[in-house]
Amino acid sequence: MPYTSIKDVHCMKLTFRWFGQGFDSVTLEQLRQIPGIQGIITTLYDSKPGEEWDAGAISAMKEQAEAAGLKVLGIESLNTHDAIKVGTPERDEYIENYIRTIGKLGTAGIPLICYNFMPVFDWTRSDLAKKRPDGSTVLAYDQNKIDRIDPDTMFQQMERNAGGFQLPGWEPERMSRIKELFRLYRNVTEETLFENLVYFLKAVMPACEKYDVNMAIHIDDPVWSVFGLPRIVTCKEKIRRLLNAVDNKRNGVTLCTGSLSSDPDNDIPDIIRSLGDRIHFVHMRNTRHTAPGVFEEAAHYAADGSLDMVEIMQALIDIGFEGPIRPDHGRAIWGEVSMPGYGLYDRALGSQYLLGLYDALKRKKEQGK
Repeated sequence: MPYTSIKDVHCMKLTFRWFGQGFDSVTLEQLRQIPGIQGIITTLYDSKPGEEWDAGAISAMKEQAEAAGLKVLGIESLNTHDAIKVGTPERDEYIENYIRTIGKLGTAGIPLICYNFMPVFDWTRSDLAKKRPDGSTVLAYDQNKIDRIDPDTMFQQMERNAGGFQLPGWEPERMSRIKELFRLYRNVTEETLFENLVYFLKAVMPACEKYDVNMAIHIDDPVWSVFGLPRIVTCKEKIRRLLNAVDNKRNGVTLCTGSLSSDPDNDIPDIIRSLGDRIHFVHMRNTRHTAPGVFEEAAHYAADGSLDMVEIMQALIDIGFEGPIRPDHGRAIWGEVSMPGYGLYDRALGSQYLLGLYDALKRKKEQGK
């Protein structure tokens, strides 16, 4: 049986996250030159959580990518408004905006939405540029440092260390209301947050069916409570609970190896095999763990971190994953100035490592038949 190469349709689709012109240090022309690249995962980066997206802006975004020879294979992120997460009376208004945006994306042929349901902070790190022995810098997390941070001032600290870039999920207009947000979530438990997520998903599923759009929730990052805020997408059991509560194949997961690996007890290959076709999108990155609650991001190469990247890729091949995959957070190397975690050079290197794993393992599987 002939080997199915990376160029064929029935294979995973290599993508890169791109924040848009004026926000990203990387250009579409640069991305187009990466071997195996099939498309981008992007967003309207200046949109605000809860607002309805403009159809003209969506079309312009798509046309810009296609002019560079790339497809828009998904949106990351179409953020959910805090009213939806908390369950305030205004949530139905914001859900309707979300539904109308799903319709516009589906009409434009964009089939995937990656989103999260984390309160206040989309993700948390104690260091945006931890220096490694080789001179590169990485995103890092140390619970001991987090415990000494006043959450009211965390945004200012992150902004100072972001190199002039706006960090995804840390919108200034939201972070300026940080005390208000903490008050808003004061009585929100894990169970309340879960129920509000189910309510939201049940409301948007008809639009997803009608417009052929998959919802792919991102794993919480990290997977434990930070500053007392609840976490509900953290492990196999909690993911399965969500998928069972809204048992529609449009309701799926963004399988993020880095976020899941923040808890080393998460068996990522097993989780992949258990979720099967409910995985709509993959973020592939490596992490190095040095102590409980202490980890840093590493090169994608397996030996540089703590994850078995080979077995993770094997699990994706075993379930027949054919969706978009992207190299996630990279190191800052070779003097590149970029948004922390989102430079060109190391993610491009990582993409070729992932393609090498995929090609070798897929070839082995095909020849074994």
